[in-house]
Amino acid sequence: MDKKIIAPCGIDCFNCEMYEKNLTEEFQMRMSELFKVSKEHISCKGCVDGNQCLVLDLQGEKCQTLECVKEKEVKYCFECDNFPCENLMPIADRASTHPQNFKLYNLCMMKKLGVNGWLEIADDIRHTYFNQKMRIGKGGSK
Repeated sequence: MDKKIIAPCGIDCFNCEMYEKNLTEEFQMRMSELFKVSKEHISCKGCVDGNQCLVLDLQGEKCQTLECVKEKEVKYCFECDNFPCENLMPIADRASTHPQNFKLYNLCMMKKLGVNGWLEIADDIRHTYFNQKMRIGKGGSK
């Protein structure tokens, strides 16, 4: 089985459209036009081994969360004594298209179930986030 890349902040890189194994020609072309780079530059390896989110790379920025994880010498944010922190605070902007708001839930579930236990439900979490209707007081519960 392929290694599933998980960002330290809880984003499931292995499910991202930019992740190298998920790329489509159409997505590469759309992002190429948006960022004004050749389509070959649109391929992310995930936030491991010195890599960071491709969007930040294309904007010439550094990921503060990734820098913090390195400084604190932890693999995932939930392992930090300061978890959760403002680097993980959800923001409503683009919440309907970007998975940033469920990373905190992912991290909590990783802490509770272990990373391998979380991996078993990661696809369901993403599906629920993007497809279930808002129900006050119930979140994504069944």
